[in-house]
Amino acid sequence: MQELDPSPVDETPSSSKESYFPPPSPPQRSSTLGLSGHNLAWWLLRLQRYSSYTLSAFLTLHITNTSLIPLFTRSLPASDTYLLLTRPYYQSPLLEPLLVGLPIATHVLSGLALRLQRRRKAVQRYGAETREERRKLAWPAVSGTSALGFAFVPLLAGHVFVNRLLPLWVEGGSSGVGLQYVAHGFAKHPIVAFGGYAVLVGVGSAHFVWGAAKWMGWAPSQGKRGEEGGGERAVRAKRRWYGINGVVALLAGLWMAGGLGVVGRGGKMGGWVGKGYDELYRRTPVVGAWM
Repeated sequence: MQELDPSPVDETPSSSKESYFPPPSPPQRSSTLGLSGHNLAWWLLRLQRYSSYTLSAFLTLHITNTSLIPLFTRSLPASDTYLLLTRPYYQSPLLEPLLVGLPIATHVLSGLALRLQRRRKAVQRYGAETREERRKLAWPAVSGTSALGFAFVPLLAGHVFVNRLLPLWVEGGSSGVGLQYVAHGFAKHPIVAFGGYAVLVGVGSAHFVWGAAKWMGWAPSQGKRGEEGGGERAVRAKRRWYGINGVVALLAGLWMAGGLGVVGRGGKMGGWVGKGYDELYRRTPVVGAWM
């Protein structure tokens, strides 16, 4: 037998030092923009979410100018003064596309792209290769908030055309268009104006409030992580449903109180100003001949 020198048992042999510890993982690579680890749907959802923040700021300013201030002043000329003071901030050639046009386009297009992306994922998941198989596969369900958004798009387009694009097209600008122009339209065409405005405000308020509730995790279908179903969860969902619709009614009521109760009852304008407003409304495509 051969006698060997003792060695500490906790000493790692030199031959296995490199393999004993796992090699350090290489740093995760990212794109030139520093964006990694998320799929296309994640980014589309973020675009839709953050564009709504800018739109919320504009909406707050717009409702204040066109509804809340008239509600407190009870005077269209006085309210127009405040409208003209703030108009340069969101109707300038630089700020209007950034604060209004770009966020609206981003919000709508990202929502459509997100729906198409989910449809594509469903086709891949179920292996629908032929056209007939894809036709049989149902599209992703449209949520109530999304349905309100789709309904709001044509209403918003009509509102923007009559109050912004039509004066820009006919007169080259909207410097002469204010709350009295809107009141003149209500007085000349009350059924169309009151009905269209009420639908615009109702659908818009519901979409804004329910969308905000979803972003903040307050929708009835959104529960806490790990929360089990049961009577308590159903009661909480019902309370949220009533609470959100209560906020919708409050927002729509304030919006209509100033818009319909004050601006809508402002009456027609006389003289050359009223004639100019009549000419603007007559230049509306398709329906202008009857206005």
